[in-house]
Amino acid sequence: MSSARQELLRLLARKSFRLGEFKLSSGGTSDYYIDCRTTTLDARGAQLTGQVFLEEIHARGWKPQAIGGLTMGADPIVVAVAVTSGKLHGFLVRKAEKQHGTGQRIEGYRERGARVVVVDDVCTTGASTIQAIEAAREFGFEVVGAMCLVEREEAKGRSQVESAAVPAPFVAIFTARDVRKEHLAIGT
Repeated sequence: MSSARQELLRLLARKSFRLGEFKLSSGGTSDYYIDCRTTTLDARGAQLTGQVFLEEIHARGWKPQAIGGLTMGADPIVVAVAVTSGKLHGFLVRKAEKQHGTGQRIEGYRERGARVVVVDDVCTTGASTIQAIEAAREFGFEVVGAMCLVEREEAKGRSQVESAAVPAPFVAIFTARDVRKEHLAIGT
């Protein structure tokens, strides 16, 4: 594991992971919660997020022109990767088309046919990632990969995202198990 990846994991474990009783957006309950935004919106966390996502994108040889995802979990990841790369553009997918102005669902980079990577912060059921993939394809982007910062490994999220992403692969930077293990190891 690269030092940036290890430092990002440590930050997630310290800043974003909580034990307790939590209701999830999927409607289920869990004995832990991961709020990635407390890490991805942290100054150092943003730097690490951009670096780690870029390393993974380069390692996979995807060569995208842009990176984007469903607002709001994807927003800080998109900005971090775009700024860190200095050349990848960012786009955000609204949950629904605007009912005013130009009525766009995709904001930011909008070049049809562009190769893009769809990102999300946490994947439980995969619904947000799938929604972003579908919107990106509907707009005319070529989705070459899908990524999340933390995969909860629950509710068949991975298999649902993989089915929606085909032929693009789905990659999780970390699993919830990784973050929990680090959280317990550092004793926060």
